[in-house]
Amino acid sequence: MVSSPAILRLCRWGPKNWARSRGPSTLRPGGQVSWLTARTAVTVTVEPAGRSLWDEPVRISASGLAPEQRVTLRASLRDEKGALFRAHARYCADAHGRLDLARAPALGGSFAGLEPMGLFWALEPEQPLLRLVKRDVQTPFTVKLEVWDGHDPEPGRLLGRTEHERHFLGPGVRREPVRAGRVRGTLFLPPGPGPFPGIVDIFGVGGGLPEYRASLLAGKGFAVIALAYYLYEDLPKGIQALQLEYFEEAVDYLRSHPQVQGPGVGLLGISKGGDLCLSMASFLKGITATVIINGSLVNVGGILHYKGTVLPPAPLNLNRVKMTKDGFVDIVDVLNSPLEEEDQNSIIPVERAESALLFLVGQDDHNWKSEFYAREASKRLEACGKKPQVICYPDAGHYIEPPYFPMCHASLHSLVGQPVIWGGEPRAHSKAQEDAWKQLQAFFHKHLGGK
Repeated sequence: MVSSPAILRLCRWGPKNWARSRGPSTLRPGGQVSWLTARTAVTVTVEPAGRSLWDEPVRISASGLAPEQRVTLRASLRDEKGALFRAHARYCADAHGRLDLARAPALGGSFAGLEPMGLFWALEPEQPLLRLVKRDVQTPFTVKLEVWDGHDPEPGRLLGRTEHERHFLGPGVRREPVRAGRVRGTLFLPPGPGPFPGIVDIFGVGGGLPEYRASLLAGKGFAVIALAYYLYEDLPKGIQALQLEYFEEAVDYLRSHPQVQGPGVGLLGISKGGDLCLSMASFLKGITATVIINGSLVNVGGILHYKGTVLPPAPLNLNRVKMTKDGFVDIVDVLNSPLEEEDQNSIIPVERAESALLFLVGQDDHNWKSEFYAREASKRLEACGKKPQVICYPDAGHYIEPPYFPMCHASLHSLVGQPVIWGGEPRAHSKAQEDAWKQLQAFFHKHLGGK
């Protein structure tokens, strides 16, 4: 019996030939199974074997092919709701019948060229308007990899397959639900006694409690609280009126935790979470380092209150909404950029921030003009003698995620109520995610400490 489906290796032929061509089976070291046939068995290998963390690259290879054999590789996974995501690419084996995706360029399909992780970042939903997210970090995604004879559109028989688990909780990472006062979230702690540099992680207008970015960051040596702020348990049902005191309470909780080193903590926010983190850095104490991913300089979506100060939401110009050729909404021009007189009360007073600031920007962001807001915030900070950092990524869209998440082209915008495009070109977006992940970790380690 095979110990894990992630290391099951089979050679399969057409259904008519299967029974008569299958020879005796052998159990290889490590529990790997290969059927001996009249032809050489095709073995599909993923290294590291069996499992890896989602943000880690893997090495995919196949052996037992004919010299220079043309094959098609397919990858697929299902999310927790059963939605199917797939990618494929055409390859040619080398003169020894081996295929190594780290050396062999794809000849077409979902991507082309030398892309060792292309079968992951090029995954596309079978049903449109779906974005791949991880809802339960305590379970892995199982990726199925198959090798088919020939090239699309009609490859021949299935030659080999394997499964590989992609996890979101690293070895020894601890997950602790947080119900402290009003604060609702999940704290992830690295292995070891600590203390660790602390980070508050905030997402956008989807609501709920996304944990996957926080859980992966905890594996890099950070104590990270994934913070919910609406549409979760007893929190508000919308963002029409948010209290910055709630976020202050979360910062205080993290700073006072015995396994979090001080004196200050970091903030990480994307989209609406980005402007919330910018507001936190501008009004609250104890913030040492802040990373904004495709955020804005204006308060968006609803009123933000803090101790008598009110930031109204930036006005929207719905006359600037455009429709794309494929019937999606493009909202990139709905917010004013450059800023106009009517925006002044909504501008976050970033000049007050004492935190180090890093802006990560997708230059093809179609949610709003993130580069404009990052540049404008940078100018205001520099006028006060501060030195923020802005890193721009050409052809990257709005949702800059941890590495190897596929780019989401379009999905339902919860505030707009319609499907919108997010921008980006898949390959460039993937490269941006890899670099941004390294940049934000280096930034936090530099300003918060730790290893």
